[in-house]
Amino acid sequence: MRYRRLRSWAVAAAALPAALGLAVVTAPAAHAEIVPEGANDWKCKPSFLKPRPVVLVHGTFENMAFNWQKLSPALKKAGYCVYALNYGGAKDAPIQGTADIRTSAGELSAFVDKVRASTGASKVDIVGHSQGGMMPRYYMKNLGGAAKVNKLIGIVPSNHGTNASGLVRLGSLFGITQAIVLAAPAAGQQITGSEFLQELNAGGDTVPGPEYIVLATKYDEVVTPYTSAFLNGTNTHNILLQDKCPNDTNAHLGINFDPVMIKFVLNSLDIWGPYWPIDCAKPLG
Repeated sequence: MRYRRLRSWAVAAAALPAALGLAVVTAPAAHAEIVPEGANDWKCKPSFLKPRPVVLVHGTFENMAFNWQKLSPALKKAGYCVYALNYGGAKDAPIQGTADIRTSAGELSAFVDKVRASTGASKVDIVGHSQGGMMPRYYMKNLGGAAKVNKLIGIVPSNHGTNASGLVRLGSLFGITQAIVLAAPAAGQQITGSEFLQELNAGGDTVPGPEYIVLATKYDEVVTPYTSAFLNGTNTHNILLQDKCPNDTNAHLGINFDPVMIKFVLNSLDIWGPYWPIDCAKPLG
């Protein structure tokens, strides 16, 4: 697992407001409203070859600045209009993505409308990590998002949930106590068999219109088993990282910093495609 290069950010992201009185790892102050490099240029206009803005949706206990340190500037450099939001947490809290997922989907809906209004685009492409790859499906199914989303690219998404130990593992990576992991509404809703997931997946995993793309890793220790990330449907594409790059050992958090993942997203967004082939040794050239 390649956590050394992101350890300082993981610790910073675990610094909860003192008012909550939580037992967490001592960490430098972090501000959840920090925007990742390349994101939220509200003057950006899509081009002919990059016709849709890209909306980045972080995962549980994360925030946009931590989650998209590498992908956001790579997308901007490639010519995309890139946007990111924090959701599911207090405005100034470094820990986000913990609130009821239905409420978070409403926040995403409002943000997508803002992006569409700013860019003039009729549809966006969404890239989401973990909960951020699953929550947009609620928006697309129940809040009118299907008509506004062209592609949903899920990076290790919790589409069919995980067991409780997986969520505890995620909490421990951020220095959050197990009690808080289990108490956060979004965490409970991502446990396999939860009422929320039964509702979300009832009648099929997808809705007509958007394209669904999933990238999973067999080393995922949070979304377990890793196959629970995959979707069923004629408009889905499920890809296991190790089927393409057998020596890539990135897990749930490390995949956010994986050059192979970044190239995969760039290929998936490209109007010409394809998702692969990618040079696993030097995917960004």
